Amino acid sequence: MTDLLLAPAPGFDQPIAMLKHCHDKIRKQLATLQNLLTHLPQHGADAAAQQAAQAVQKYFNTAAPLHHADEEVDLLPMLDATASGADLETVRRLRPEILAQHQQMDEAWHLLDGQLDKIANGSGTELSADAVNTFVRMYTGHMETEEGHIAPMAKRLFSPEQMAVLGESMGRRRGIEPTVLAKGSTAVGGIALADLRMDYGRASLAEDDTLADPVAQFGKWFEEAMKAQVNEPNAMSVATVGSDGKPSSRIVLIKQFDARGFTWYTNYESQKGQQLAQNPHAALLFFWPELERQVRIEGRVERTSAVESDTYFHSRPLKSQLSAIASMQSAPIASRADMEANFAAVEARLQASPDGGAQAEGKPQRPAHWGGYRLVPERIEFWQGRASRFHDRIVYTLQADGRWSKGRIQP
Repeated sequence: MTDLLLAPAPGFDQPIAMLKHCHDKIRKQLATLQNLLTHLPQHGADAAAQQAAQAVQKYFNTAAPLHHADEEVDLLPMLDATASGADLETVRRLRPEILAQHQQMDEAWHLLDGQLDKIANGSGTELSADAVNTFVRMYTGHMETEEGHIAPMAKRLFSPEQMAVLGESMGRRRGIEPTVLAKGSTAVGGIALADLRMDYGRASLAEDDTLADPVAQFGKWFEEAMKAQVNEPNAMSVATVGSDGKPSSRIVLIKQFDARGFTWYTNYESQKGQQLAQNPHAALLFFWPELERQVRIEGRVERTSAVESDTYFHSRPLKSQLSAIASMQSAPIASRADMEANFAAVEARLQASPDGGAQAEGKPQRPAHWGGYRLVPERIEFWQGRASRFHDRIVYTLQADGRWSKGRIQP
């Protein structure tokens, strides 16, 4: 009887075993595809065929992309950062091949997905044998490469801490949050703060890996953060210092970055607005823990033009526009009820007199105390977490002639 019991699936605390488990599920779906080729001519799109088509579609439209992301975002970069010698040569030879295979398999799947749609709803029976066989051959070769080279190397090279990082990332990608974030940490009290730490090891950062223009390099990392589905990749800390020399910081959302600088919008009379009026310099910080990266940006701050501020203000939802008018940001107020009363009063004025205090099209007029700031960068640092706190730090510094110098600083 025990031979008939299904082996339990490994947990994300065994990430390499979980990857192999994903491969086993892929092989089952590929076998189902091949079985459909012989089933359809004899039975058509009957209930069994519809159910099989739906199962294959569900897996390759939902689970397979997650498996690809596990490799692209976590496993391969971590191996590239950890391997050395012949292992590193193997990783750097196979990595572009594996990424290309992902793209080729996605394109091959697109053709099959359309055919399976009709089988799944009973409206068609066409399933291309050539397309199925090509898809099966692609996936089979792809999995053999990973099982023959990538998985054994990861098992041999990764530390327990790196395995934990890989497993937690795979779990989060599937909506599973770890109960233990790092060795020695816990969700309850009684643990010393000094013992809370997580070792890093997803990727490395060499001078040759970075672009000559730091804003372009930021764009590259920002795009990778978006692709990795980092939580709020556009969130950044803005640190300012007033005339009293005391710093303060807060999280805001970047709205634009280009060769001119990094732009956000706020109330000019807020605490940060007052401090910037006294000292027009600031520091920005982006932290993307899922990628073990941070970017530090320092420079002088200027206001955006009225046209830019107007354009962004009117791109916001109406209630966000009304909030900017109703709120005296950073000023004391007695209660939440008073805040809501202020908002209601602004909303009522607009409804009662669309032309009063509004533009011709009936939209609220941007208040003079609200608009954009642009930090013009003078120093930009790209930080990539590495094992044992031996991090990679590449710094760009603006020179007097307007060119950027680039160099490494110690962790």
